[in-house]
Amino acid sequence: MSLDVSPPDPPDLEPAFDPDAYEDADVVGDDYRREELDEYLHDGAWERAFGEWAEHTELDETEWGIVEDLDLVPQFDFFWDDFADRVGYHAPGLPEDWRERDLHPDLDSWARVSSINASLTELGGVVSDVLKSEYIEWESAFDAPDDLPDF
Repeated sequence: MSLDVSPPDPPDLEPAFDPDAYEDADVVGDDYRREELDEYLHDGAWERAFGEWAEHTELDETEWGIVEDLDLVPQFDFFWDDFADRVGYHAPGLPEDWRERDLHPDLDSWARVSSINASLTELGGVVSDVLKSEYIEWESAFDAPDDLPDF
């Protein structure tokens, strides 16, 4: 299946934002290289990754319409995780209380909410991979301590 929509504008990364603020973040260091990643996103990485993701996503046009209506794409965040030598990301998602909050008239099942949340996570992963493999030229600066035990 594929999604036939135009790529949205890439998210704008706030240079001063700290990914450690995420509950699920396990990031070491303080040089997140957000300005460089933002530049790469706007120089084609986002469009390239979105196209790759759209070719294989299970998301349909109605579900993508919900993503656009709720303005979820600008909520993506990407940052350099030096410890793991990767681009970390935080994908937006629909909250568990979507029904109580009456977020969108086309949100009518947990299956649809789960599909949207999983697909946005997959998009974040594709963007992260494209950034790492095709744009990033720097090396990780993290050096493991010499006194690590052998396993």
